[in-house]
This record gives sequence, structure tokens and C-alpha cells, in this order.
Amino acid sequence: MSGPDALFNVHNNFYLGAYQAAINEASDLKGLSANETTERDFYVYRSYIALGSHQLPISEISEDAPTALQAVKLLAVYLSDEHKKDSVISTMQEWLSDPACSSNIQLLLMAASILSYEGNYVDALKCCHSASSLELMALAIQIFLKMDRVDCAEKLLKEMTNVDDDATCTQLAQGWVNLAMGGSKVQEAFYIFQELGDKYSWTVRLHNGSAVCSMHMGRYDDAAKELLEALSKDAKDPDTLSNLVVANLHLGAPTARYINQLKMVAPDHPLLKRSDQFQEALDRAAAGFSA
Repeated sequence: MSGPDALFNVHNNFYLGAYQAAINEASDLKGLSANETTERDFYVYRSYIALGSHQLPISEISEDAPTALQAVKLLAVYLSDEHKKDSVISTMQEWLSDPACSSNIQLLLMAASILSYEGNYVDALKCCHSASSLELMALAIQIFLKMDRVDCAEKLLKEMTNVDDDATCTQLAQGWVNLAMGGSKVQEAFYIFQELGDKYSWTVRLHNGSAVCSMHMGRYDDAAKELLEALSKDAKDPDTLSNLVVANLHLGAPTARYINQLKMVAPDHPLLKRSDQFQEALDRAAAGFSA
């Protein structure tokens, strides 16, 4: 099944967050070229990482594997072993300085992802701008939004739409940017997530996108329903749990269970850090009054 669309379903399911479906689709593909086989495995191993199975790519990817797969292995090691993060970053930077590797799109994707996790957004963006691909552009948009540079994200989105405005990567990026822009654009973002869910399949990622739109529009009941759907598909997803905390706070519903679950699966989540900072401020204020 070699051809220009041979890997479409694998790519598409990965972008949507349907990781097991991506793995299943890949297992059915036969007669691929060497490059297609590498690309298939690149998305399969990333899907396993997204599902929390970090050790599988670490154990299966050999030292003589293509650079793309070695880069995925670096990401798996980075995410699974706190003590090896510095070593991973050093190796990654060494590869990026090698002219033979520095234009490898898959390596650039993994490097940008790792640097983004590190909070090194400037160097992550350099990786994204070092080659041209929709996924690199989409990752750059995510980074710009983390930096509150909606203007830069919007500009890059226009470039994506010029390349392929109907691609799932582009549609997702359009949803993120519209949501960040706020106002009437939130409704447009909501429609994008709805259309992608109805056209392909409703994933945890799409449920969360739709729910966040609903919350921005003040529809917290609808948001909570979407998030419970997401929770039924993955009870450990940090985005779902944190968004449920926010939705339930607005609804006056209990949040303790979701906060406790979030502490178990993502103890460093930004919501928990903000909550701790708020509690510390309250404690200081209370101490001032008692004094």
C-alpha cells in the first residue's frame, strides 16, 4: 500500500490524539518503502509515548536505527528518566550541530518538543523554523500561544492555510488560535473541534478543545458533559482533570476528587502550582490578621 496517502490515517489519528487507532492503522500497512516504514514507525513510537509506554521505544529502537527513530527514543528517555534529561539535551544538541542531521524534520520535531518541555521556547522555535512542515508549524503555533504571542501564532497560521487549509494539523491550529483570540472567534473554534470529531472520531483532545470553548462562552454544564466523555476515554488525562476542576468550580460542584487525581498523574501541573500559590497567599494573609 505504498503511495502518497499510505500513511494518512496514521498521521491523522496521531494529530487527533487517537493514539491506539494510529498504532492499529500502522500494523495493517504492507509494502511500504524504506522511508515510509521509518515514518510509520516514527508515529507509532510517538503514539506509544503519548499512551505512557515510554519503555517500548527505548527497548525496541536500536543504535543503528534511522535518525528519526533515534530522536523518538531520546524523547522517551527524556520523559521517563529525570536523571538523564541533561544527557538527552546534550546528545540532541550534538545531533543538531551535525549538518547531516540538522535538517531532519523528525529530529527537529523531537528537539523542539524537548526544548519546549524545558521552557526554552526561543531555541524550540529555531528548530521549528529550520525546516518546512505542517507539523513543525503547528508546534511553533503552540509555542507562540504559550508565550502569549497570539499575533505571531496568527501570522504563522496564515502560512499554514496557504500550504493546506484543509489538513487536520491546520484545522487544529486554527482552533487553538481562534480560542486564544477570544470573542466571536471562540464559537468558530468550537465548530472546528465539533467538525473534526464528527468527521473522524471524538478523542480526548477534541473533547477538551470543545469543552474549553464552551467554558469561554459561559456554558459550563456543556463543558462538564464533554469533559466527562473525555474522562471515560482516559481517566488519567491531565488536561481533562484540570479542566473538570475549573468547570466544577464555576458550577459549584465538588472538585476534590479531580484535584487528587491530578496530583497523582501530574504533580507539577500548572493548575496545582497556581492553587498552591493561592493557598500560600491566603495563609500569609490569615497569619497577618492573627498577629
